[in-house]
This record gives sequence, structure tokens and C-alpha cells, in this order.
Amino acid sequence: MGRRPFIGTSWKMNKTRGEAAAFCDVLLASPMARCRDAQLFVIPPFTAIAPVADALSCTNVIVGAQNVHWEDMGAWTGEISPVQVKDAGAVLVEIGHSERRTHFSESNETVALKTAAAVRHGLTALVCIGDTRAQFDAGETRNALRRQTEAALSKVEWRDGADVIFAYEPVWSIGEGGTPADPGFADDQHAAVKEIVERTIGRSLPVLYGGSVNPDNCVALARRPHIDGLFIGRSAWEASNYLGIVETVVAALSDER
Repeated sequence: MGRRPFIGTSWKMNKTRGEAAAFCDVLLASPMARCRDAQLFVIPPFTAIAPVADALSCTNVIVGAQNVHWEDMGAWTGEISPVQVKDAGAVLVEIGHSERRTHFSESNETVALKTAAAVRHGLTALVCIGDTRAQFDAGETRNALRRQTEAALSKVEWRDGADVIFAYEPVWSIGEGGTPADPGFADDQHAAVKEIVERTIGRSLPVLYGGSVNPDNCVALARRPHIDGLFIGRSAWEASNYLGIVETVVAALSDER
């Protein structure tokens, strides 16, 4: 693991602008907002991107969007373009979360198009990949991750500044009632994804872990050599809880130096 892990959270369909502002206030009051030992990021709903980006502009915290369309503009009612999310202040875009794949028919093809569009506009694409419970039980995790990883990278124009991050999120691990992945198992999958990336594009990319990350397992996951950071769900929706995980991980990794 790199000694400067990514540690972030997506708020999903939660928080009004007032609640987002309250989260930012707590973050701004903490020295972790300017932490250089970890790369913090938050991904608000579209309605809060601009105010959150404004509030955190004086910090080292990256602000992202939860989705993006592959076209720059046009007759795509209800969608949001990479131009628009960038204009709102986002510098990162979450793409291909399993909830979007399951409920909104997101496919490997649309993930590839969106990843390429994000990179084309200088945004960091945070691509979510993961195996279902059926794939896990059948021993098909590696094949599922290979297909998703190769597809996501297939349309990107690789040039200086092209920025893609993967997040391995087992579908059976995320959400309420999810089962956290064993850190050793997660690390093995991260190593496999990194091999696929190297073989596909000839360079390395960060791979984060997401799926029932909490204060009890964050250090065990973050210490694994192939895990480059943590993508946290509901355990980080309260600012104090998020900061607690950040502080715990940063302190644990500092002890290893």
C-alpha cells in the first residue's frame, strides 16, 4: 500500500444542502482537513456538489460526483455531463457503482464510455468493480473483476494526466447488512486487479477497497500491501465518524514508518 492512502465516502442519496454544510463545518474544524498523510475525498449528491466544493476549497479534500453521462451536452433528460460536474467544482467522478449497475442498467459498455468521458475532461474516474454473491460462491470473482476492469479501461485515451482509480466493492459486502470482506481475501483481489491493469495498459493504477468498512476493520484493510485506500459508506456519513476512521488509519500507518 502507498503510504498516502485515499480515504473517502460517497453520501449516496443522502444529505440536504444544510446537512452537507454541517458536515463540512465539522471537517473544516479538524486538522485532518489539511492532512497530507492521506488523500481525503467526499462525494455528495449533485445538489450539494457546488456548496461542498466551495466550503472545502481551502482544504486538501477532493470533492466528487456520484455519476456522469458520456456526452458533453444534449437531449439527455435527467442526466449530468462531465462539463457540468466539473463546472460545479467536482474533480472526481464515481462510475459504475453496483447499485447503478443493478437498478439503472449500468453496463460495462456505459462504464467504459463514462470513464473515457471523465478522463477526457481532466476528471479523476473512480470506477467501482465487484463480484456478486453468486459469483463469489462459484469462485468467479477474478473473472468478474477482469471483465469489468478491462472494459472500464478500453475506451480511455491514455495521455499525461489521465487519471483512473478503481474501487473493489464486493456486491455482497456493501450496504446495510453487508458482510465485510476478509482483509486477506480483499488484498488478493486487489493484487489481481493491479495485474490486469498492468497487463492491459502497461502502467499501475490505485485500487481502493469499499464494502462495510468501519472503525473495527479499517486498519486491517489499510495495512494490506495492495490496498491503496478505503471507500467508506454509511460508517462515514457522520463527519465525526469519518474523521475518526481517517485519524485511526493515518496513525496506524504512521506507526509503520
